[in-house]
Amino acid sequence: MTRWAWAGVSAAAIQHNVREIAGVAGPAQVWAVVKADGYGHGAELAARAALAGGAQGLCVALVQEGVALRAAGVEGPILVLSEQPAAQTRAALDADLQLTVYGREGVTAIADAGGMGHPVHLKIDTGMRRVGAHTNAAVAVAAEIEASPATALAGVFTHLAVADEPDNPYTEHQLDRFDDVLATLHAAGHHPPLVHAANSSGALAHPRARYDMVRAGIAIYGISPGPGVDHLCTELRPALSLHARVAHVKRVTAGERISYGLRHGFDRDTTVATLPLGYADGVPRRLHAVGGAVLVGGQPRPIVGVVTMDQLMVDCGDDEVAVGDEAVLIGSQGGHTITAADWAERLDTIAYEIVCGISARVERRPV
Repeated sequence: MTRWAWAGVSAAAIQHNVREIAGVAGPAQVWAVVKADGYGHGAELAARAALAGGAQGLCVALVQEGVALRAAGVEGPILVLSEQPAAQTRAALDADLQLTVYGREGVTAIADAGGMGHPVHLKIDTGMRRVGAHTNAAVAVAAEIEASPATALAGVFTHLAVADEPDNPYTEHQLDRFDDVLATLHAAGHHPPLVHAANSSGALAHPRARYDMVRAGIAIYGISPGPGVDHLCTELRPALSLHARVAHVKRVTAGERISYGLRHGFDRDTTVATLPLGYADGVPRRLHAVGGAVLVGGQPRPIVGVVTMDQLMVDCGDDEVAVGDEAVLIGSQGGHTITAADWAERLDTIAYEIVCGISARVERRPV
């Protein structure tokens, strides 16, 4: 059963992007972030491609994500980036996932689950104000980790809030605080093997943030982390494209209206092609209202009417179009290109949300 809507994912592009980031960030290690089903690209495919491209480890957000990679046979270090419910700790240990801790509770959960010398990374909140140990608590937590036979201090890290804004001084402020924490840890006799702070933007734009490793997420998929670092992403290759085949063609006349709410009216006779995917597949419902288009026959075709759950319609004018013709929603056709960033700009969001929003019912096909 082959659906007439699919996403193409290029392992070669991911490998290329990892090599590009490694070339910029070296000698720091690259650990590829493959959470959220590989940012919508397929976690197993993304993980294998990243490792083949030279990544020395992987990062996930959930224990379940790491367990699924192990079940698929993916090897290499996998770090869970935040503390998880204590009830999941045993599964994490069984899957040999490195765990993040912020305090005594995280260490206790590993001990209670039977951990022995299990590698953990201490996360420090230097200003993101999301999760992590307070800077003043770093030494105490590190001491808890190293005093327990259940845990071993494998790393210390933080996360940068505005690294995609290279001129924003807040990143330097965070790194100053982080360096102060590291100095205090070292003075107390704690020497973590891995120190890391850089996300994709940090790896590309902030040499000081690279430390021993960088956690590269969106950039390994060939997508810029933000306009402020676009100029540093010119060598990256988008790994994902989104396609469909025309499922229905009809001729409409001037004055007719289309889709729910009849919000779009036609001022001329035209040909409308229906594509068999909609907002349940990750095409935002209001994309029609912000000038969204689809490539059919090598030309941009405006989306007309509200995007529905399973279908959307495009205006093809008087051009020939037939059932089965390929449409490109994200990607290239006939010399034209539509990117996830194009959608994001129109929808006042970020490209991360676009690719992560492509739902599981859209088949990912290696290309």
